[in-house]
Amino acid sequence: MSIAAAVRLRTTRLSLSGDELAMRAGVVVLALVLLVIVGLPLWSLLAKGFEDRDGRFVGLANYLAYFSTPALFDSALNSFHVAAATTLIVVPLAFFFAYALTRTVLPARWLFQGISLIPIFAPSLLPGLALVYLFGNQGFFKGLLGGPIYGFDGILIAQVFYCFPHATLILVTALATADARLYEAADALGASKIRVFFTVTLPGAKYGLISAALVVFTLVITDFGIAKVIGGNFNVLATDVYKQVIGQQNFSMGAVVGMVLLAPAALAFVVDRLVQRKQVALLTARAVPLIPRPKLGRDAFFIAFCTLVSVGILAILGMAAWGSLIKYWPYNLSLTLDNYDFAKVDANGWDSYFNSLEMAAGAALFGTALMFVGAWLNEKTRDFFLMRGIVQLLAFLPMAVPGLVLGLGYIFFFNAPGNPLNFLYATMAILVINAVAHFYTVGHLTATTALKQIDPEFESVSASLKVPVWRTFARVIVPICLPAILDIAIYLFVNAMTTVSSVIFLYAPDTKLASVAALNIEEAGQTAAAAALCIVIVVTSASVKALHVLSDRFLLGQLQAWRRR
Repeated sequence: MSIAAAVRLRTTRLSLSGDELAMRAGVVVLALVLLVIVGLPLWSLLAKGFEDRDGRFVGLANYLAYFSTPALFDSALNSFHVAAATTLIVVPLAFFFAYALTRTVLPARWLFQGISLIPIFAPSLLPGLALVYLFGNQGFFKGLLGGPIYGFDGILIAQVFYCFPHATLILVTALATADARLYEAADALGASKIRVFFTVTLPGAKYGLISAALVVFTLVITDFGIAKVIGGNFNVLATDVYKQVIGQQNFSMGAVVGMVLLAPAALAFVVDRLVQRKQVALLTARAVPLIPRPKLGRDAFFIAFCTLVSVGILAILGMAAWGSLIKYWPYNLSLTLDNYDFAKVDANGWDSYFNSLEMAAGAALFGTALMFVGAWLNEKTRDFFLMRGIVQLLAFLPMAVPGLVLGLGYIFFFNAPGNPLNFLYATMAILVINAVAHFYTVGHLTATTALKQIDPEFESVSASLKVPVWRTFARVIVPICLPAILDIAIYLFVNAMTTVSSVIFLYAPDTKLASVAALNIEEAGQTAAAAALCIVIVVTSASVKALHVLSDRFLLGQLQAWRRR
């Protein structure tokens, strides 16, 4: 080897070492950021549960007081009751809806699929408001259910509406991967359709069913908006946390209830992780995609089923929209836009809506950058196993933490005396940070999945050409992963617009969000104005999602034309 070549090789090694050191430093910084926005708030919440109102350590006294108070313990039983009932209803409904979308010849499939996603764009309190108009004391169908809608029945119906699209998305994915050869073999052996369903279809989707059930159970047991609007005297864990903190200013007991609320969500997350580890690939390289063939009886049944479900979803949304346009329910049913003049019912007026836009945009920009760069650093850094493991743990933790619990932890951590980050408390910044932390796991997983699909040879070629790793990231990695980056941004924006539970403890008078304002307006008895604000949120979220779909179809098609041959 010549002297010049040796010098060049040494320079390349030093350059790579510098890049690797920089990336390791980035992983450390990422771990510290996640520790501050996820780990330390949860630790503060845990510690608060062992203190009295004055901050003195009292051991397990608060927990003993909680489990010895019948009213508080009954709330936990109520939460499990409604969560179990909702899961038993939603999962079969979502399974058959997903089956219709993937395994039958369904006209206007895109329309049914779009309708099924509508509840994702709405705050959780919207179905509660719609049910008040439908079955409340002055409802359109008052008495039709044989009893008051306020309580278990109202929560159950509203939760079915709210959770249905989440389960459907999971089950569509589970049913979309099928090997046609299995069904051909079953037909050749003369197996009946019922037997094929129970021996081929259901086993192939069992992990999706388990995941959907766990997601629905967790969503119900941690939701706050629905129970607050239509729960009546039927107390659940989420409303108990709110009453202890806001109503009684008992932060220690609020922390205890928060930890109790955290337990089932964390358990469901652990079970889901264990289930996913056992999942095996159902679509191998030799698999033949399953293309459904027309069958009159089956297709007619599922068309009717999907139509019925879609009508139910549209009825709840339509009732909320109609209620928002009524002058004075139920005595004056003439239409008006006065309910959209929010200044008449809330001091913030339309400012709450613009605060939500600001917070959602901030979460989408800051959160997407943090999640994608963080996932890239953690995925592409060589060795450094301990720190990368810590990052992975902190990145997965938010999925097991209810928004209400995380928000409560933010109070105890960021508002603690002597905390140098105290200046963030009661600002728009803390709402953005909270939204990013609450929805971090899904964004991290999306980014990691996209990065794993990129051939490592891109980095190897860049290194051989002495191209800095950051330039490769900006010019190669980001353009390739642009669809995933946009998916993360839209996910953060929509969820930040609709969230209630994670921000209910953190807003200030000048940073009140639209979802919180709708809750406060409903508490004041202005149901029509609350419904109007929810409809504004739905329209905004759906419009942003529509723009995302258009950008996927046109903008990304042009920017990534190089990927097509």
